[in-house]
Amino acid sequence: MYDFDKLIDRSGSFDIKHEDLLRDFGRADLLPMWIADMEWETPSFIIDALRQRINSPAPLGYTKTPYDYRATIAQWILDRHGWQVEEDWITYIPGIVKGIGYVINCFLHPGDKVVVQPPIYHPFYLTPQWNGYEVVWNPLIAHRDATGRLTGYEMDFDDLERKLQDEHCRLLILANPHNPVGITWSRETLQRLAHIAVQHNLLVISDEIHCDMALFGHRHTPFASVSDEAASCAITFSAPSKTFNMAGIVSSWAVVADEGLRRRFYDWMGASELNEDPMFASIACVAALKHGEPWRREMVKYLEGNIDFMIDYCDRHLPLIQPMRPEASYLVWLDCNRLGLDHDGLIDFFVNHAHLALSDGEQFGTKEGHGFMRMNVGCPRSMLQQALEQIKAAL
Repeated sequence: MYDFDKLIDRSGSFDIKHEDLLRDFGRADLLPMWIADMEWETPSFIIDALRQRINSPAPLGYTKTPYDYRATIAQWILDRHGWQVEEDWITYIPGIVKGIGYVINCFLHPGDKVVVQPPIYHPFYLTPQWNGYEVVWNPLIAHRDATGRLTGYEMDFDDLERKLQDEHCRLLILANPHNPVGITWSRETLQRLAHIAVQHNLLVISDEIHCDMALFGHRHTPFASVSDEAASCAITFSAPSKTFNMAGIVSSWAVVADEGLRRRFYDWMGASELNEDPMFASIACVAALKHGEPWRREMVKYLEGNIDFMIDYCDRHLPLIQPMRPEASYLVWLDCNRLGLDHDGLIDFFVNHAHLALSDGEQFGTKEGHGFMRMNVGCPRSMLQQALEQIKAAL
């Protein structure tokens, strides 16, 4: 039904992915495969819903949230992930990074610390730091096979237990699925994390924005759904933005099952109307979740084809660059250590020789991301092939 091979022209849309190449990479002639949005058209059922509202006689007045907003989100979560969510557990938030900042300012006190698990999406540590809180690092454990190929990661619970002996650790920010390595955490892993969190009176933010793009038979497990312990300490954030390529409309939501946490957090936001949804955010969200499942299924299938194509191409033509097969999302973690380049050399290679804009691995953790790059393969296959051929030519 949908054409994911179609090349689109985003000029004039002020999209960061293209417009900020010169600012962030020093040159504008790069193939952009960095920031996490797709090179596919926003689905027509979302645009049609927005157009229907804007074409009404007076569309821009004070507007109520659509009556079916929370029910639609709850049904989507139940259908996709098997988690029974009550409607009053749900509220709008104006972006997940903002939501992290809200939690920090609502729940933490001077001297408290925030735990993150690198390699990790950089706002997870920058947001606490910029709000004046110390970050405690609980790195993931990398696994490699006999040939040295990266095969996966796991949480280091022994290290986490040691770090949590510091009673000032009050918040852990979880990426579920993980960004940048693409892991869908198992129920057993999440249950163990929840048990540790409750033992140490630790609040957990679970960022589940990539949850609807589980790949190759893997399944997403919502953190708060795995046990009563998890539900008691979890604030879950998600959105349709990654799945349906609509990040600019800022249509995120929070789900909090525990009544005490929910009342404290939602009252704090509500006092300043921080969780009041803009008109187009809720309209687009409802349209995506009500009509988007066929598009989502086709997109995931195409994405799996892109990843298979990329891994096969690298095995045949780029053996010094080894992609880790993601279990979710369109972000691929590239192990480039076999190139033998230092950090500056690796950046220079991709920018000035391969003419690609990728995400620098070290922004996800200076040590844990050294020698890695993150590549966005949510694009037409011809664009992905062009990127790989540019790497091959540069080598």
